[in-house]
Amino acid sequence: MAIENKNAAGTFSPMTISDGDFHRMVKFIQSNYGIDLSQKKQLITGRLSPAIRKLGYASFGDFVNHVLEKKENDEITLILNKLTTNYTFFMREKEHLDYFCANIIPELVRRHQKDKCLSIWSAGCSSGEEPYNITMFLFDYLGTQAKQWDTRILATDISAQALAAAKKGTYTLPDTIPADWKRKYFRPNPDGSHTVTPDVRSNVIFQPFNLMDPIQFRRKFDLIFCRNVMIYFDQPTKDALVRRFYDATVPGGYLLISYSENLSQNSPYRRLATATFQK
Repeated sequence: MAIENKNAAGTFSPMTISDGDFHRMVKFIQSNYGIDLSQKKQLITGRLSPAIRKLGYASFGDFVNHVLEKKENDEITLILNKLTTNYTFFMREKEHLDYFCANIIPELVRRHQKDKCLSIWSAGCSSGEEPYNITMFLFDYLGTQAKQWDTRILATDISAQALAAAKKGTYTLPDTIPADWKRKYFRPNPDGSHTVTPDVRSNVIFQPFNLMDPIQFRRKFDLIFCRNVMIYFDQPTKDALVRRFYDATVPGGYLLISYSENLSQNSPYRRLATATFQK
């Protein structure tokens, strides 16, 4: 039975975690999922305590023991959902997207005039805005020819909760969405939200994937988006992931990261512009 520990205000106080249990959890999460929580002790106790109590654990130690011994997906998913911020939005880092539209899309379309097939991966897609956003740019560029092309985007995330939201495709739209996009690519709902149109939704293939795993998809990629994901990783983990991305990229293919990130000097990619790299 969970221990109720209310403070003077009548709200639940975070459960305490011993240094030993904290380090065991940090090591497990980093080894298996690449996420560095070594400086996040307060975050761990603050965000996980209510859920752990609800599950009936009397202490953090009991919870950590169960997670490490059983490795059950439900508990691990709970940890990842609570401790990573699935925050994204349409038109994020617009200058970056402007470069993508002006330079990368035209080059990829020229390159694939014969097979009319693009291979794009949104790695760490969160709640889906990024791959839907990419689709809209592609549809705009290709215009009436869009139906002749295979532009389907692979969109992956480690969070089952984020993927469930992404598949629904329903959002409260920001003011940054162009008016013609709102008309062409969204359908309004009675509550004021908007749902992505079926043709845009069908262009994105969502599936779970852990970026710590080997990248063994059927095809190599013309373009990989991995924005605001590597901020959770330490440098060796980032470097190893970038090498896996490089191996999974076609010659001349691209890697786009966020403006808040950078690649190390020994990265195999060459830098084209801010947060934009090419094999």
